[in-house]
Amino acid sequence: MTITDSRWKSSCRLAALAGLAGAILGVSGCRHAGQAQMPPPQALPPPAEQPVNPPPPVETEIPPPARIPVTPVPPGGVDAADLEYVETHRPLYAQVGYATWYSAPYEGRRTADGQVFSDSAMTAAHRTLPMGSLIEVTNLATGQTGVMRITDRGPFVEGRILDMTMASAKATGVYRSGLAKVRIDVYETPKPLATGGRWCVQIGAFHSEGEALRLKRELARAYPTANVIEFPGEERSYWVRIRPQGDNRQTAVYIARHIHPSQGNAFLTRLD
Repeated sequence: MTITDSRWKSSCRLAALAGLAGAILGVSGCRHAGQAQMPPPQALPPPAEQPVNPPPPVETEIPPPARIPVTPVPPGGVDAADLEYVETHRPLYAQVGYATWYSAPYEGRRTADGQVFSDSAMTAAHRTLPMGSLIEVTNLATGQTGVMRITDRGPFVEGRILDMTMASAKATGVYRSGLAKVRIDVYETPKPLATGGRWCVQIGAFHSEGEALRLKRELARAYPTANVIEFPGEERSYWVRIRPQGDNRQTAVYIARHIHPSQGNAFLTRLD
């Protein structure tokens, strides 16, 4: 082999090596370029927040019903100004029904308006007229009349609308008969007749305290926001009273219409 052939072969080897190196670099460069163009890895979502259990509900204590303020009336029930008012004004409202009268053992005790009961006062008990209402009662059989004030609640007997003191019963001719059909003419009310008011339902009378307590428990479950009490009455009787939240009239009317006690009756009653 000549020198010229040897140089030519060396040149070929160098060229081949250079080409191989270039191919390797090319492949390496393409791989690097491909990696540079790939999108960045997807970011992981933020860790899910652990559910926080809500705090247990706080049982708010229902405040006891507010006391009903005393409704003052003149000594003896009515005065000369009341009689003159009835003579010079027209009634606001009239109601017809049966009236009775009541006395001992109530003499000297507090009436529903907070004042002391007296046989000689011209006063009466009504279930729904506002305390202190000025009324005139007319005996429809005899025509006798009497002007008096509402100071108490009752009568809690089905079919009767008014319970009078002895003095009121004598003035209207109800004393001897004990029961008479009357017309009540309402002349003045310290509070509105048709709106507002503080109302409850009185249920009874029960001959058994256990029966009254059973109804009290049932009502407390059925009306958890109401104030339900059981209390003794006269002649070994027992009563249950439910005062809806806010002494609301609509709720009291609903309860009175839908309760059917095993003993006694449900009476819608105004407290103020």
